Amino acid sequence: MTSPHTVAVGSTADGHRERDSSRAKGIVAALAITQTVGYGTLYYAFAVFLVPLAADLKTSTTAVTGTFTASVLASAALAVPVGRWLDRHGGRALMTAGSLAGTFLLVAWSQVQTLGQLYAVQIGIGIASAACLYEAAFAVIIAWHTPGRRSSALLALTVVAGFASTIFLPLTGWLVDQHGWRTALLVLAAIQALLTTPLHVIVLRAAPGNPPTSFKHHHRAVRLRAVFTDRVFWLLTVGFTTNMAAISIVTVHLVAALTSWGHTATFAAGTAGLFGILSVAGRLATTGLQRRYRTSSVVAVIFAVQALAIGLLPFIGRNAIAVIAAVVGFGLGFGVSAIAKPVLLADRYDTRRYATIAGAIVVPMTIAKAGAPLAAAALHARSGSYTSVLVTTAALCALAAVTLWATSAYPRYRPETTDVQETPS
Repeated sequence: MTSPHTVAVGSTADGHRERDSSRAKGIVAALAITQTVGYGTLYYAFAVFLVPLAADLKTSTTAVTGTFTASVLASAALAVPVGRWLDRHGGRALMTAGSLAGTFLLVAWSQVQTLGQLYAVQIGIGIASAACLYEAAFAVIIAWHTPGRRSSALLALTVVAGFASTIFLPLTGWLVDQHGWRTALLVLAAIQALLTTPLHVIVLRAAPGNPPTSFKHHHRAVRLRAVFTDRVFWLLTVGFTTNMAAISIVTVHLVAALTSWGHTATFAAGTAGLFGILSVAGRLATTGLQRRYRTSSVVAVIFAVQALAIGLLPFIGRNAIAVIAAVVGFGLGFGVSAIAKPVLLADRYDTRRYATIAGAIVVPMTIAKAGAPLAAAALHARSGSYTSVLVTTAALCALAAVTLWATSAYPRYRPETTDVQETPS
């Protein structure tokens, strides 16, 4: 059954199609800006505030980091409800509300005086992030683009937004140095207010010829139950979750591992900083290769390269050139899930259910993102070495590669639509 979200762009009259295509490009451009700003202010900036915030609140950096973990888990808890909303109503209202809430929460963050207040603000930021960051943006793009155009649209969005850390980490650092962390947060709130909420209000619209509607709960449950009993869905869930766990471990522990092998902190941080550029390169390579090969096969090979690179690192980690080569190999897969997951889900399942299905996968992925570094820290404390941590990380990448490759063996999914008619309520 063809989704009305995607057929309208390619099946209307020439004049309408041209206008729809221009609108779709405008939406991608607007979301590229809002995702760059949103990730910069609501996610990456936290790292810069960590130390001065802990000092001002007279607490430890560990305690402050706990508020960030709470934010990530709050976002995960809302992934499925947010997905259901997006499937029913589209992204305009929700993303506008999320970006507006983000502005107010940044202002509130600048005024916190206790750790409890910081927890409340960070949980709020997690909720706002669920409403206005990548997963919501992906749902809008999936609705506006035909299968042939999705990959390019997602690539454009994620390539631009991939520079969020490159832009906002140094900007936030400069603001903190010059004006203190409280004023820096107010400046970020102003940027968030000026560049996200207006674009969501003005540019986002329902997909052409398909105003969002609510469907009867019984019919929706039948369709989703069929998806959630599809073996490929669970293979994708395992693959993307284990890869997310691996990436999270390396993000948190790479610098410490390199310094433990005798490298300087400057070299370690600079090498880890390559991941931002490499994530963009990996996305470009994936999008190019999937025009000739199955997306699942391309992603499986990239995950396998990650497994080899990070698995070798403990044994070659004292050689600077070898370290850089391993980091390049691992870093090419850093941003692949962001563009592969929406493409694979939208191609296999009914796009009218995309956001709900994606939300179900995001939950374990986000839990892995929050919990894997803690588990890795415990493993390091027990073994006294990063070798066990990185070998385990390689095993996670290998499992991700195997599960993604295994999905290629299954025929294209055929949703059960003949016996169940969906009707607007």
